[in-house]
Amino acid sequence: MRIQHTIVNIAAGVGNQLVITALSFISRTVFIQSLGIEYLGVNGLFTNILAMLSLAEAGIGSSIMYSLYKPVAEGDRDKINKLMRLYRNAYLVIAAIVALLGLALLPFLHEFVKNTDVPNLTGIYLIFLLNTVSPYFFSYKNAFLNVNQKGYIVTLTFSVSSIVSSLLKIGILYYTQDYILFLIIDSLFTVGTAATLNVIANRKYPYLKDKVKAKLDQPTKVGIVKNVKAIILQNVGSYLVLGTENILISTYVSVAAVGLYSNYKMLIEIGRTFIYQVFNNMYHSVGNLVTMEKEDKIYSVYKVMLLLSFWLYSLFAIVLYIVIGPFITLWIGSSYLMSNSVLILLLLLFVERGMRNSISTVKTTAGIFHEDRFVPLVQAAVSLLVSIALVQRIGIAGVFIGSFVSALVLPFWTTPYLVYKKVFLRPVLFHYRIYAAYIVIGFGTFYAAKHLAGLVHGDGVTAIIAKSSIASVSVMALYLIVFWKTDEFAYLRGLARLLSGKLISRIKSNKQAEV
Repeated sequence: MRIQHTIVNIAAGVGNQLVITALSFISRTVFIQSLGIEYLGVNGLFTNILAMLSLAEAGIGSSIMYSLYKPVAEGDRDKINKLMRLYRNAYLVIAAIVALLGLALLPFLHEFVKNTDVPNLTGIYLIFLLNTVSPYFFSYKNAFLNVNQKGYIVTLTFSVSSIVSSLLKIGILYYTQDYILFLIIDSLFTVGTAATLNVIANRKYPYLKDKVKAKLDQPTKVGIVKNVKAIILQNVGSYLVLGTENILISTYVSVAAVGLYSNYKMLIEIGRTFIYQVFNNMYHSVGNLVTMEKEDKIYSVYKVMLLLSFWLYSLFAIVLYIVIGPFITLWIGSSYLMSNSVLILLLLLFVERGMRNSISTVKTTAGIFHEDRFVPLVQAAVSLLVSIALVQRIGIAGVFIGSFVSALVLPFWTTPYLVYKKVFLRPVLFHYRIYAAYIVIGFGTFYAAKHLAGLVHGDGVTAIIAKSSIASVSVMALYLIVFWKTDEFAYLRGLARLLSGKLISRIKSNKQAEV
């Protein structure tokens, strides 16, 4: 049942992402043509600033969701309702804090936004703030759907909302070039989607509306508070590493440079989001697994996840390296290109963070928050020091060198150590042996794919399709040869056979019903 829920959620997520990806390209193209690169930079900058304010939530949601896994698995409705009441009250407080912090930043906007002629910055920022605060009134119910492995409902709702809102926003940009109206439409759909999911959760789980009089037991409260304190430190550190890139680029380079980077980031994020559909929908299944199974089972599933992470992230990185330059040139022009060194750094960060997701998923779902609570803060200090020192000397590449160096200095070592010690009960050396093998295989495959794709000349549509196809096929073929006899790939083959068998049976039963 756990596998079935995961596959349904993944299928819904990937299908949704295909549609959203197509619309995002159209939307971005119309945005650039209608408003220009500076508006694109302001859009990315304010998104980063509001992400900083959202650190007020840092850890509360994750900790309470972790606490929900066991009562959901056991059907303990009384404890579920107590936790959900706590979740709701916490998010109401968070909404107030984020709103106040956001308003407090208004006098300092000019410190972040430099070298731009974009008008109505205060109004634009306030709409961004409203868009950030509003979902807190509803999102705790959305999380409950995910904990119950009903992520496909959330995905489908967001999919419909995204499609309709994207079409409306494209029309607004094309016919009016009104950025304020564009943001208002986005805000209305954000609030409407969160409210809709709240109604769905209430109808699917009506007991969530029951009044709760008793208080949550003290041990659970103590555990949540302890985890929240740890996750706050982790999330603040993570934001300072990952969430300040646009702010640093805007401050030390220009808002226009943020716009250039945002195009590369969008294309890389499309790859990350496709893969995220696989692993996010595994996340709550892993939480259930960690709660119910022993370390041998957890470890075997983790190794499958790690192989899948390596396979997907390296595949996307190799293909993106080969085609992203020609694609941007064809899409919006060579004036929007960045240096090859920046592209390499962005893809290295993409793969490193992606490969770390599997071990981080086990760590989070196992409730390991307290032990490494200071690591992200130290990582952030390293990242900011290196980034600020280098961005003033070598430009935008310095920001990403800082991020990459800080990741290798700390979490690359600490996260596997804690998971292997507390969950897998094995020496962490096992992890680095696997990782080293993947690095060698990945670089060898990259050079082979790059050489084969290089046999195709030209930068037109046909050449880009041919290069991406050759790169994809060569990577897949080499990985099949290397991993065919491994236990992890055997697990994936068995899963594929199981799913194809179910699909064939369903098709046959539908045909018989029609007859």
